[in-house]
Amino acid sequence: MKKLAYLGVVSVGSLALAACGNAEAASDDITNPISAEEVAAAQQAWGEGIVAIGSTFTEGGDFSARASEHIATHYAYGAETILFKPTLAAEDQFRETTEEALSYFVGTEGTEDGGFAIAPYTNVRWENNGTVISDSGDMAVAMGNYFFTGTDGNETKVEYSFAYEKDESGDLKIVLHHSSMPYSAS
Repeated sequence: MKKLAYLGVVSVGSLALAACGNAEAASDDITNPISAEEVAAAQQAWGEGIVAIGSTFTEGGDFSARASEHIATHYAYGAETILFKPTLAAEDQFRETTEEALSYFVGTEGTEDGGFAIAPYTNVRWENNGTVISDSGDMAVAMGNYFFTGTDGNETKVEYSFAYEKDESGDLKIVLHHSSMPYSAS
């Protein structure tokens, strides 16, 4: 079973690497290749950012500015084409712009967006099924489950695939974010 799960990660990773890779940027002489530890640190920081947005909302602060900072810190909008399919999106499934991502995180009246990040959450816990780093080291794809802890202490399990590239400063940026609720036969 582990082998099948690994093959699934490799297949998804290969597709994401092919879909998101920039042919000009792909090079065998990357001087600072992405590491699995950097991916784990980026995931931790992303989760802490989601918690911070909700906390800022709860405290009556400028949660929209905090969410904008989160997006600028973690996503490559403006530098790359971003493939973002959030969990709780049905009408506007894909978020190609910073403004669409912001609407998802903080909500926009008259849309399906209720403000995912202002729920709020007290913790985000990651369980990677696997991380695939391209041979050249310029892209990484991680897939697994993340768990959002609500203020009542209950966790919500969500499935994810994220792809990362480094920006000019050497910081990991998300270029693919797909998440969904686990399949239910009922």
